[in-house]
Amino acid sequence: MSRTAGRRSALAATVLLALAGCDAVGADSRTLPTTTAPRTPAFPSCAEQTLARLDLGQQVGQLLMIGVPVQDPVAGYAALSDVPVGGLFLYGRSSASVEEVTAQVAQLQAAAPLPLEVAVDQEGGAVQTLRGPGFGSVPSALEQARLPLPELAAATSEWAGWLRTAGITMDLGPVADTVPAGREADNPPIGAFDRQYGSDPEQVAAAVGTVVTAMQDVGVAATVKHFPGLGRVEVNTDTDVGATDPETSADDPYLAPFAAAVDQRVAAVMVSSATYPQLDPDRLALFSPAVIGLLRDQLGFDGVVISDDVGPAVALSGTPVGERAVDAVAAGVDVVLDKDATHAAPMAQALADRAGADPAFADRVRESAGRVLALKERFGLLTC
Repeated sequence: MSRTAGRRSALAATVLLALAGCDAVGADSRTLPTTTAPRTPAFPSCAEQTLARLDLGQQVGQLLMIGVPVQDPVAGYAALSDVPVGGLFLYGRSSASVEEVTAQVAQLQAAAPLPLEVAVDQEGGAVQTLRGPGFGSVPSALEQARLPLPELAAATSEWAGWLRTAGITMDLGPVADTVPAGREADNPPIGAFDRQYGSDPEQVAAAVGTVVTAMQDVGVAATVKHFPGLGRVEVNTDTDVGATDPETSADDPYLAPFAAAVDQRVAAVMVSSATYPQLDPDRLALFSPAVIGLLRDQLGFDGVVISDDVGPAVALSGTPVGERAVDAVAAGVDVVLDKDATHAAPMAQALADRAGADPAFADRVRESAGRVLALKERFGLLTC
């Protein structure tokens, strides 16, 4: 036995003797107990404690991220008073200062029964919700990709810091879609607006992983999108039907950026509303257990899965509003994103009705609510 090990053994014996009521020297006739004390169960996390006290309606609310206008989010949230939503998406464009946005977000949080996930689209370039004093200008992903990775990390930390200061808890970015070289103009949702980090999936993976890490180190939850990729489609799901990617498969190199984000413990992954025949020929991705199973099982993602916007998207116009939420959650989506606030009540009702009639679906709702709360706890939003 080493001297260190001997000292540790002697110290342990001394502690045991003291606990047994014996002197370190000249112990009396009492003997130390030989049985092992039962192990104390782990104390429930804050998320678990919170989930345990939520009724079904409140659990359902955690699964909804509803749009409110960034120009007046307080009034938009007040109109949702009958639906206890878990998240808000501030949509539109704002020239308000950091101080003004900070005050508005503080009012939102003060009015909420539980802390809200407050999200914006702050990718950069053409997609930057907050543009007022204090937020600066964020370049497009294509421009960001030209920076050496250490510079990209430093720049992302600065951009995310502006959001953190304003109380924004989640950025719906970065974009992890790879657009093949020469096909940018034929790719209306991504390539036409320079939203991609490049045409080489390994290069995109390096940039996406860097951005995710830097953003989350500042305290803003990142959301990579649009799984399993919109870089090859020739239709914008927001404005038309029929967006299809016939090339993406379970071993596609274009999955690498999403895998890199998962490796960096990205908070959330947004699933697209396009169709991927090699993965599931019959369902849009956000309604597909096969697509979400690929994300969970093959890529190992255990965080929050968010749908692409199910509100004004023309690709979903043939599906009733309530069914959009139910079908997405049944497939494995945790948070249903909808820019249209008038959809909040019918979606909440449809989810609650299905859960009330189907115990297995009720378990799905509870599982997803638990993930949402755990994410809020992870980033310091939920405390007990």
